[in-house]
Amino acid sequence: MLQIIGAGFGRTGTHSLALALEKLGFGPCYTIHSVSRNPEHRSLWKDAMHGKQVDWDSLFTGFRSAVDWPTVAFIPELVGYFSSAKVVLTLRDPDAWYESASATIFTGLELTAQNPDPVRREGGGFNRRLILERTFGNRHRDKTHAIHVFQEHNENVVRMTPQDRLLQFNVTEGWQPLCQFLDKPVPDEPFPKSNMRDDFLASAPEWAKEITRSRPATS
Repeated sequence: MLQIIGAGFGRTGTHSLALALEKLGFGPCYTIHSVSRNPEHRSLWKDAMHGKQVDWDSLFTGFRSAVDWPTVAFIPELVGYFSSAKVVLTLRDPDAWYESASATIFTGLELTAQNPDPVRREGGGFNRRLILERTFGNRHRDKTHAIHVFQEHNENVVRMTPQDRLLQFNVTEGWQPLCQFLDKPVPDEPFPKSNMRDDFLASAPEWAKEITRSRPATS
């Protein structure tokens, strides 16, 4: 059963939060990578996208926490269903979030549509439909619109979540507020730090690097 729901969009420190939650004993943590590792989950998420009833207990079997997409696309349902779970809303400056999301999530999902491997191309289609289409209405390159979606999501999380279950958290604050909220001792090590943006091109396959290099620079 989920004990912790990470409600912040990707690129607000969700990977660092996932690592921190696992360190604090709330692992394993369900992330977007969990879908690719459990392909049978895609049909359940697709049902959720179409408003069908989903067995959330079955989907999250074996996981104690969940962050990032696809979880964040269904916060009202999950906060209501897992009524004792605590909710951590990771925060970030909207402009900084957009710049980071544009360079990583949006670019990465656009590139999956051009993957020469048809199986991987179709696998990426789930994330494109969930994030680019369902969340941003295919207007993810419209900065004003994307930031509006981002801010409205955060406002909705705050409005719908009982305050005693909610922590609004910036990962730059480190362990203290998170551990206090979860009633856990502060680990004797630095708070996890992950920089997906710096790693994006380095870890991308060569075909994706070539496409990215050929794109005109944007401001």
